[in-house]
Parts: sequence; structure tokens; C-alpha cells
Amino acid sequence: MKKDILRLGIALALFAAGACAALAVVYTVTGPTIAGHEREQLQASLKDLFPDADGFVEIDGSIRSSVPDVTVLGSWKAARGDATLGVAIRASASSYGGDAVMLVGVATDRRIAGARVMTLSDTPGLGANATNPSYFVDKAAKTTFPGQFSGKSVLDEFEVKKDVVAISASTITSKALTSIVKEAGAVGSAWLEANASGGSR
Repeated sequence: MKKDILRLGIALALFAAGACAALAVVYTVTGPTIAGHEREQLQASLKDLFPDADGFVEIDGSIRSSVPDVTVLGSWKAARGDATLGVAIRASASSYGGDAVMLVGVATDRRIAGARVMTLSDTPGLGANATNPSYFVDKAAKTTFPGQFSGKSVLDEFEVKKDVVAISASTITSKALTSIVKEAGAVGSAWLEANASGGSR
């Protein structure tokens, strides 16, 4: 009986070790590919927010969230030559299915240049409609949920069901994403005001 238990324990230990080794190999092989894809997605999204920019300079962490429910994950200055066009903020907040991540552009005129949902694990057909290019909060104008923020003043209220149209039956998702855009607008415009000359710091 003891020998059987010992053999079983050894077998389980070997299986676990083999599984860990296999996962390590998979991560080693796929890790760089995933990281490269994420970099490409980021660059494409930055260019999408600021199509006139000829370069994006990463800001060194001086932009931080002023509210506890939103975390700034990164920021980039959008520039064309020596002129600053705006700043892009990558930030997260807790949503229905976990942390949601958005990239938000803030222009020098204190308006939202655009907003892109980068990561969202909310319910398909409900909160996940925030990433659906064919789901419109304004069907006549064909405006998507993140699309409604483009051109919006950072001084607006950003209140769901008031000046922000919610995703149908997905108030939690709508509020989480809106909170990201609102805070990105606030901290982005503050950084732009402090760096009016166009230099990053």
C-alpha cells in the first residue's frame, strides 16, 4: 500500500514537472510573438488616434491617475515635427469580466481625439459590444460606444445615461469604460497644459 502511494506520488510529481517544462517552452516560443503583436497593435492604435502624427514619444511615467478606480498603464506624446498634437493615455479600470484597458487620445484643444478598447473580457453580446464595430449606440450616425467620445470636451460630465450613451443592458461595462476616458482626458489635458512647449519629460 505504501509503495503504491509512493509510486503514485512520484508519478504525479513527474507529471507536474513535465507540465511546467512544457508551459515554459510554450511561453519561450510564443512570448516574443505575443509581445510583438501587442506592440504592433499599440502603434496602429496610436496612429489611428493621431493620423497626422509622424512620431510618438513615450512619456516617462509623470502621468498618473488621480482617482483610485483607474490606473494609467502608459502614455505617449503625439507629435508632428516639433509640434505636439496631443497625448495618448493607456489606462485600465475594473469592469464586469475583469480589467478593461483603453487607449485614449487627448488633443491640445482639450478634446478627446478618440478612444480605443484594447482589452475587454465582458459578456459576449452585452458588454463585449463595446468592441463590436457593428454595434451602434447611435444607429443613424453609425456611432460605436467608444466612437461617441471623439471630439468630446474633457470638461464634460462623462456620466452614463446622461451625456454618454450606455451599451444596452451593460451599465457596468459602460461606466467602467467611461471612467477610463474621463480620467484619461483629465490627466492628459493637465499634462498638455504643463508641457505647452511640446517637449516630453
